[in-house]
Amino acid sequence: MKFTNYFIKTRKTASKDQDSKNARYFYRSGMVDKHMAGIYALLPLGLKVYRKIESIVREEMNAVNGQEILMNVLQPQALWEETGRFTKMDEIFYKTQGRSGKELGLAPTHEEQVVDIARKYIDSYKDLPLSLYQIQVKFRNEARAKSGLLRGREFIMKDMYSFHLNVTDFDHYYERVKQAYIKMFARMGLEVMVVKASGGAFSEFSDEFQLAIEIGEDDVYVCDGCARSLNKEIVAEGDRERCDFCQSEWRIVKGVEVGNIFPLGDKFARDMNFTVLNENGASIYPIMGCYGIGLGRLMGVLAEKYFNEETGKMTWPKELAPFDCQLISIDKNEEAQKIYDELNKVGIDVLYDDREVSAGAKLADADLIGCGRKIIISKKSLAAGGAEWMDNYADEAKIIKIDLLPGLMLK
Repeated sequence: MKFTNYFIKTRKTASKDQDSKNARYFYRSGMVDKHMAGIYALLPLGLKVYRKIESIVREEMNAVNGQEILMNVLQPQALWEETGRFTKMDEIFYKTQGRSGKELGLAPTHEEQVVDIARKYIDSYKDLPLSLYQIQVKFRNEARAKSGLLRGREFIMKDMYSFHLNVTDFDHYYERVKQAYIKMFARMGLEVMVVKASGGAFSEFSDEFQLAIEIGEDDVYVCDGCARSLNKEIVAEGDRERCDFCQSEWRIVKGVEVGNIFPLGDKFARDMNFTVLNENGASIYPIMGCYGIGLGRLMGVLAEKYFNEETGKMTWPKELAPFDCQLISIDKNEEAQKIYDELNKVGIDVLYDDREVSAGAKLADADLIGCGRKIIISKKSLAAGGAEWMDNYADEAKIIKIDLLPGLMLK
């Protein structure tokens, strides 16, 4: 893609109403547009990054036998009344009315609908286990939307729900998904802590995947002695000096949640009268689990971690960079065009900065956009024998013969 043909509008500085590093980064890079408080639109560059996050999530959920579906944003009152949550979740539930005058809700989560789907089609142990997931817009009327993409009122979530005949099968699957989450975040350049936390109304516990980072809202108690991590909310007041299990001193770090998983037991199956026949012909309530990730939130966390505000440099993890590389021409457009054509021939997704602006402006925008690999063609590089190759992932910069560039990019 040529820069002059692409909808990219970068800015040198952030505006005063950007309350976090990620908000400032997305404003300056032109990846995201703030529509209103807690509601953001993804522009072309931002959507490219988002699609790569989505692709990794989808691959890892498919690998644990998740089957993708797409449920509905509009939810009927009657469905939610089966679990009592139409009124219990009033604080965050956006509600409206249909033409008939019946009240509808904009789904903040989808346990009710996925159970409704399951009970229509599943009636035997032969149909289980089953795991269904979607990547869907959610609406939650947060009291205070803040920190850019980290806490919004409209956001995209991957939510997966599993159904099992018994607790043993559920426990086995739950551990598989936990490991899949760790792998998924690692592919995105995030080394996460698995943190025990409250399970709220549905279970005794949940597992949060937390990234240790200064802007984190959670206090995570880490025990290096027995390798446990607990959210402060479940650490008893009297146990905040030492681990209650091995008596080692706690190490307290700030964390931001990037995903969570938790058991649902048979609560929703019971509330919604969803049963199946087991191997002995007895009617039972399936055991469920829930597994969530906010994809837009992940973009925000990545910007918080990888954007250096002092230098104006961003380096997206390799699998998430908006382009495989950025090609920068400094008054050598004819030579740059040839490189661009050759890279395209071998399937390299390259952003070619062909604008008539200063070299400084091109280099600054390249740093801001954050592709980890750059090719700079200039009079100086040609005199040195080719093009300047800069690879942040390998921490190298050198002159490369032009005819070797396609092969180098394919490694």
